[in-house]
Amino acid sequence: MTQTRERTTAPQTATGGDVLVEVMRRHGITHAFGVISIHNLPLVEAVSRELTFVEVRHEAAAVNAADAFARVTGGVGVALTSTGTGAGNAAGAMLEALTAGSRVLHVTGQVEAEWIGSNRGVIHEVPAQLEMLTAISKGATRVTAATDSARVLEEAVTTILTAPHGPVSVEWPTDLQYLARPGTQVEADALTVPAAVDPSVDEIDAAARLLAAARRPVIWLGGGAAGAGAQVRQLAHRWGAGILTSNSGRAIVPEDDDLVVGNFASTPQGAALLDEADVLLSIGTHFRSNETRTYSLRLPQQHVQVDVDPAAIGRVHPATVGIRGDAATVLDALLERLPDARTEQGWADRAREVRREVRDQLTTYIGGYAEICRELRDQLPRESVVARDVTIPSSQWGNRLLELYSRETNVFPLGGGIGQGLAMGVGAAVARPEVPTVVIAGDGGVSVHLGELASLRGVGGHCCVIVFNDSGYGVLRNMQQANGLGREGVDLWTPDFAALAQSMDMPYWRTGGPDSFGPALREALATGGPTLIEVDVTALDPVPGAFTPPVHIPEPEERP
Repeated sequence: MTQTRERTTAPQTATGGDVLVEVMRRHGITHAFGVISIHNLPLVEAVSRELTFVEVRHEAAAVNAADAFARVTGGVGVALTSTGTGAGNAAGAMLEALTAGSRVLHVTGQVEAEWIGSNRGVIHEVPAQLEMLTAISKGATRVTAATDSARVLEEAVTTILTAPHGPVSVEWPTDLQYLARPGTQVEADALTVPAAVDPSVDEIDAAARLLAAARRPVIWLGGGAAGAGAQVRQLAHRWGAGILTSNSGRAIVPEDDDLVVGNFASTPQGAALLDEADVLLSIGTHFRSNETRTYSLRLPQQHVQVDVDPAAIGRVHPATVGIRGDAATVLDALLERLPDARTEQGWADRAREVRREVRDQLTTYIGGYAEICRELRDQLPRESVVARDVTIPSSQWGNRLLELYSRETNVFPLGGGIGQGLAMGVGAAVARPEVPTVVIAGDGGVSVHLGELASLRGVGGHCCVIVFNDSGYGVLRNMQQANGLGREGVDLWTPDFAALAQSMDMPYWRTGGPDSFGPALREALATGGPTLIEVDVTALDPVPGAFTPPVHIPEPEERP
């Protein structure tokens, strides 16, 4: 049952927590995730009193949850952590937010202002904390005067919202948290986010000429195409072009569109489609190594690349024409200039054929997982978030075959760090309480942050955690076997998940054999609260084909 919370009245004296609340309200931010500490008490007290504070058990989970909340809502996620070790604990999750370009405001404590850098051994003191935060954030700054707190926070939010987006850290000395007052702040109205740079007309015209001459075009979407789904869809169907995506670009165009091939570029069929294409239009993708066969995937020589970040253009694959600008703005301009399709007859059908082939082949290959994938899609509303940790079911089919319909429902650690999916599920469930959230995790990954099951139970979120149990790190076992290495470090002692669920007062089901998952999922979703389903991977029938990640391991002659 959900624990009863005692609500408090406002203290006689306002603090920096009230300053933080004012800034959050100005930007429509309603929630913060965090771990309470002696170095952030005023902040947590005010947010909990005036808005919604979601308690988690680990600082990394606070950032992961805030990250997912931002991805799902399209707003800013706020994470509150302690100084020193607490800020250090948040580092890995901040790197994930940085990789994903997530809008996260990380507010961390700091020792009292007069002791910063003194190396006196002040409790929670750590040398060079600001330098550490700078390395893991889009930007990092410090509150240096109580009256300047709101301005520092406003500048941080402005940096977060300025494209390309990313997380920002603010360290706030404890004494200045207590001394800050809303009524004494220097000018700190909401700052203006710089407008996106207008794309060059010459670049647009050059791209339009190249694309108009295409006979076998292909589109590749990355996360930077978010917000341009309608334009991409219109262009693809006018043009007769198949749509490939990165993992981050999934569902920008709903994946039930028959021209969406999806996250299958590195498959033999996807590679063949690219090989046959005469022009590639890439939008907001960075051609990551695991999606391009470690950069060995052959892409069309004629390439129009659209990205808000000029440094990304031509960085991995040469761009015949590069356009710096917001994806929706650029595509609106291209649609005005491009005529109706004059593509090669049957080219659109070629994309549809590849779409069918890659899905049919993967469905067969994954054996008993196919039933689970089908049940998830049949039972979940289109608006449900599927938060996926790094595990075989996610990497093999969750990131490709499990159909998604809007980018906000696609939550996955793009940096590849294991153990972040559960906390992301907490953030997603808080962000979208009207529909169930699902977490896909492995037994190894979910054990990284088992305490976040307690966070989920405390929140009472409508979230089903699905743990695929193969008693260890199955993907690394496969890599060891495939490369002739010894089986070491991959076989883990695994918790009794039934007992664990009971200790959390969470309904539990164990599945694995044919026709067992669907009924369990139906019952779990019907509870309206947090639940846990364990899938015994060894009981799946048919036995799934092995999954080995596309990681380049040099041949002996390549090694120094």
